[in-house]
Amino acid sequence: MLDVLKNQRTYALVGHGGCGKTSVAEMLLYVAGATPKLGKIEDGTTVLDTEPEEIKRRGSVQPGFATFQWNKNRHFLVDTPGDLSFNGDLGYILASVDAVIFVVDAVDGVKPLTKKLWQEVSKFRLPTIFLITKMDRDRADYDMALNGIRNQLGVKPFLQNIPIGKADTFAGVVNIVENKGYAFDSSGKMSEIAVPADMQDEVDGLRESMMEEIAVCDETLMERYLEDPSSVSLDDLVAATRKAVVCSELYPVMVASGLKCMGGQRILQAAQLFFPSPLDVPVGQKMVEAEDGSLHPVSPDAPPACFVFKTLFDQFAGQLSIMRVLTGTVTPEASLLNVRSSAKERFSSMLFMLGKDTQPCKEPVGPGGIIAVAKLKETKTGDTLCEEKHAFAMLRPKLPEPMISYALAPAEKGDEDKVYQAMSKLLDEDVTLRLTRNEETGDMLLSGMGQSHVENAVERAKRRYKANPVLKAPTIPYRETLKGKAEVQGRHKKQTGGRGQFGDCWIRMEGGARGAGYEFVDAIVGGSIPRQYIPAVDKGVQEAAHRGVLAGFPVVDFKVELFDGSFHTVDSSEMAFKIAGSLAFKAACEKMKMVLLEPIALVSVSIPDEFMGDVIGDLSSRRGKVLGSDSTAGVTEVQAHVPMSEMQEYAKALGSMTGGQGAFTMAFDHYEDAPPPVTEKVVAEYKAKRAKEE
Repeated sequence: MLDVLKNQRTYALVGHGGCGKTSVAEMLLYVAGATPKLGKIEDGTTVLDTEPEEIKRRGSVQPGFATFQWNKNRHFLVDTPGDLSFNGDLGYILASVDAVIFVVDAVDGVKPLTKKLWQEVSKFRLPTIFLITKMDRDRADYDMALNGIRNQLGVKPFLQNIPIGKADTFAGVVNIVENKGYAFDSSGKMSEIAVPADMQDEVDGLRESMMEEIAVCDETLMERYLEDPSSVSLDDLVAATRKAVVCSELYPVMVASGLKCMGGQRILQAAQLFFPSPLDVPVGQKMVEAEDGSLHPVSPDAPPACFVFKTLFDQFAGQLSIMRVLTGTVTPEASLLNVRSSAKERFSSMLFMLGKDTQPCKEPVGPGGIIAVAKLKETKTGDTLCEEKHAFAMLRPKLPEPMISYALAPAEKGDEDKVYQAMSKLLDEDVTLRLTRNEETGDMLLSGMGQSHVENAVERAKRRYKANPVLKAPTIPYRETLKGKAEVQGRHKKQTGGRGQFGDCWIRMEGGARGAGYEFVDAIVGGSIPRQYIPAVDKGVQEAAHRGVLAGFPVVDFKVELFDGSFHTVDSSEMAFKIAGSLAFKAACEKMKMVLLEPIALVSVSIPDEFMGDVIGDLSSRRGKVLGSDSTAGVTEVQAHVPMSEMQEYAKALGSMTGGQGAFTMAFDHYEDAPPPVTEKVVAEYKAKRAKEE
């Protein structure tokens, strides 16, 4: 088992949407002999993009998983989506791999989304190889991409390879460490060649710099290098490079063309040489941190534990729980405790994945292995499975909050339960989706990381579960408030032949500061209203305020002082005073000025500098107030306060303005007075809805 683990590699492909990750993954699988032919996104023949929505979009909407052999060594590969709408659970994936191949497009270079993804990868301090791909394309610019890695991502690149040619002349690479050239052909094969004569001077200079960079990471090697550079062998350089990469002190840079299958062998060799095994650590013994802060050693001999980091649906096997073996050794007949649900889960089998295909795993799997287990009854994404006597829950990475919500309704009345059940099943697969009900508006809300994310979930529900949900813009959670003061009476008197109803109260009501909330003051003296009825007045006011006055939205930020009233010894009751409180509130609202409040979001937009003017102009057209902007290495971050009602279609608008290079986050910030046109529109819609219901 130790020999197997020593040469095992578990890594993820990460990069912005369209940078070529899936093409690189297809190349690696083909070169390794895991697939008989090279799949292409344009033809819909890739192994890892298998969902109909992925083939239609020509882009990943969920992670793709592949287990394959390279030179008799097992590799576990995860191809992650590059669109921010579909990679909200990236933290779970990064917590489940040992290294990253970070893909940068040679045509577009580093984008704002690239920067955000690198920030996420950096949190996990994972050993990383940067791969500049699409080197065969027109406008491919290696130096531009390299400078983006250096200046925009803040990474000091270690030049493992430099390209021979570019665009239609891209033919191979020069390996700086080995001081050798390698030529590629379209079949994925590679042959050793001499370093091109016109590149030799450049290679010599880079090699000297490279040796100094490696030596800096190894004091013993540095001493030898300073005394006699010729005493440092190639094996010394490779060993020192591996140590520095594992410690995240060096970040090798490589080049390739996934579409033309050029460079796959070099990438696999580099992954095998420089990426850590599951047992390798920068310092000391590798540990797994639990939620309670305890640490658990990673060893094939430790009690087994697994982390479920993704759930997928398979049309034949049903629900598949994708998990990393954290520690210990797991067998196909394992029976482990789900720490969250306290359920004992028995594995009927273990599976290795290659896209949508699965292969039974009949041998034990140790730390770092990624396996799929079908039909676990009480297990969800984020759960830890382990031995009951050594139970712990792994500390889970924090997931981002959903950015956008849509109201969900059935296309036909009476299908509400069917729609709800279908969408609930999707929540098991995608932990970044939320399904809630807004008690205030009655809307069933589907929340996700972006418009595409939500729309894709609806398409899957229609295709898989024959439900027919319809997306609508959610009801904006406006509020109402009051300005001024009023002193009014609320009197409820009803006689029906038996015991009557009587409640009488006087209140002073005034508007409060924004965010002050509701305040009720009991100023009754002399027993004009008995103590037991005073809370009923308060409740009557609150219930009436919740129903709203202007447009049916809750009234907030006001103060009520109950100072007088009267009662009847027989006819008074809590219900009578509750109604009296409600009547008093409505009477005060008629005397005071009612104001509609609209929710304002804090919006942060990341775009290349050249789009700043367009983006700021668009935010202003949405009644936004720009708070400031900050530019770093060609990327501008704009912050603004924007009404939430103006942000429903912003994702599409930003994509159109920036050619897909923009990204934004949005969170509720505060309420402000709505301008008269907005108030008039909202009130008119409310009255029309009421008239229709009546």
